[in-house]
Amino acid sequence: MSIEVQNINKRFGQFVALNNISLNFPAGELTALLGPSGCGKTTLLRIIAGLESPDSGNVLLDGEDASARHVRERQVGFVFQHYALFKHMTVFENIAFGLRVKRRSERPSEAVIREKVKKLLELVQLDWLADRYPPQLSGGQRQRIALARALAVEPRVLLLDEPFGALDAKVRKELRRWLRRLHDDLHVTSIFVTHDQEEALEVADQIVLMNKGNVEQIGAPADVYNHPASPFVYGFLGNVNLFHGRVHEGVLESGGASFDAPDHAEAQDAKGIAYVRPHDLEIDRYTVGAEAGAEGIPARLRRAHAIGPLAQLELEREDNHELIEALISNERFAQLALKEGEMLLVRPKRLHVFVEPESAARQDIR
Repeated sequence: MSIEVQNINKRFGQFVALNNISLNFPAGELTALLGPSGCGKTTLLRIIAGLESPDSGNVLLDGEDASARHVRERQVGFVFQHYALFKHMTVFENIAFGLRVKRRSERPSEAVIREKVKKLLELVQLDWLADRYPPQLSGGQRQRIALARALAVEPRVLLLDEPFGALDAKVRKELRRWLRRLHDDLHVTSIFVTHDQEEALEVADQIVLMNKGNVEQIGAPADVYNHPASPFVYGFLGNVNLFHGRVHEGVLESGGASFDAPDHAEAQDAKGIAYVRPHDLEIDRYTVGAEAGAEGIPARLRRAHAIGPLAQLELEREDNHELIEALISNERFAQLALKEGEMLLVRPKRLHVFVEPESAARQDIR
């Protein structure tokens, strides 16, 4: 089932939760709604499910307006962060619940229900826990049972609200890989809410990145990560270093060093910021007497953490004392034999420059 939302607006008092949101969720794909707390992602999910009503706008399921349909009529499966399992029911009864409360005309026979629950337990690899009760299960097991219960009613859409948010890091990683494999087997159109960028990048086919009730960017994980559309997207997806400076005719000047900014060839002495990921920095020894800016930005190594395949370096710029985080291979770290306190040269291999709007506005006035 394809899902489309058109011009969705939602306010809670003076707070704008969703500001004229229009999106397409392709049939059979797994889409992540990603963003910080309060950005509107859960509100959008609840509107799609029918648990919340928009102030204006429409929800289309397979091209048909479903805005007036009750949640039961939307054929939506919902998985919450805190499992929402019935503690007084066994695992088997929890999964069977949605089938047993169907209208009499739609309710399967008991034999069909038992067979279906058995297959779902096998699907989530927990058939050996059928007679246990939720308090006897681990967090990861409970979340898989919650997912099996949502799938029992054969939903055309699966909605997951921070499904792994209450779990520890190791279990989260295991479950998101498991969810990806399960989705590849079932191909149910799925939307999941998360504020964890690593989770979204690893699991989703498509990412919708939201901020303050607006959509900042939509795209495949690699596109959103490698080609961010705004400073917010760059800063939200992974660690990033900021190099402040002036942009003039396609060149950013920062700390006495010059960096190409070809996307801003028309800029005239505009205020700009270069965003650079830690792994996109080259580190070399500082040569006394080298021409300022000729080789990079001078910075002092404050701390080195070299465990595993990568060495994490914390450096302090010599000109403005801002901190820089760099990641280099442990082989390179050993080769340079770096020591805390020594001067180094930092050179971006790849950077993305944004010209600040205030500067752009001043250019238009001239």
